[in-house]
Amino acid sequence: MSWAFLRDLLSGVNKYSTGIGRIWVAVVFMFRLLVYVAAAENIWKREHDEFECNIKQPGCKNVCFDHFFPVSHIRLWALQLIMVSTPSLLVVFHVAYRENREKQHNQKLYRNPGKIDGGLLYTYLISLILKTGLEIVFLVLFYKLYNGFKIPHLVKCDIKPCPNTVDCYISKPTEKMIFLYFLVATSCLCIVLNLSELSYLIFKYSIKCYLKRHMKKQQ
Repeated sequence: MSWAFLRDLLSGVNKYSTGIGRIWVAVVFMFRLLVYVAAAENIWKREHDEFECNIKQPGCKNVCFDHFFPVSHIRLWALQLIMVSTPSLLVVFHVAYRENREKQHNQKLYRNPGKIDGGLLYTYLISLILKTGLEIVFLVLFYKLYNGFKIPHLVKCDIKPCPNTVDCYISKPTEKMIFLYFLVATSCLCIVLNLSELSYLIFKYSIKCYLKRHMKKQQ
């Protein structure tokens, strides 16, 4: 899979982000996207072929694998990366709208089209809320689908067409669990960064509005 589009998106968003937002972009790019491409994708590459059961009953291995892994960890992680990055497009589109509006009117309508103020501030706050919500949704989804953030060495399966309870073994469970913990840790870090940036922007512009009102009253 080519991740160039996501890299370009993150690079574009970086231009309009606050300091905390740039840290978020760095975490997503360095500790999530690059780790996925360089290492995690290869670990889960042959997970179905390397899933072994102690029976040769036709279809048994397939139904057991589907039961314990309804969605591949790595595909769900890829979907998570795409989904949590997509809300940033709102900011990019809003800045493009501002720039296009200036071109149409052939005059300077904004001090800086990429400055987070006015309507762009609300767009930025909405994107932060969406990113935080999606991170939480995917963490809950991981937890519910796999009965916790763990990968067992052995699973017991008694689903038809298996004639009885069979033992199935997952390949490289320890290595996969380390990457799963890393995934959860980076997701939690991104949630903290998003909430910190959200609080910072709300506090900053609340103070700004308060000072404006105070100056008006004095005048």
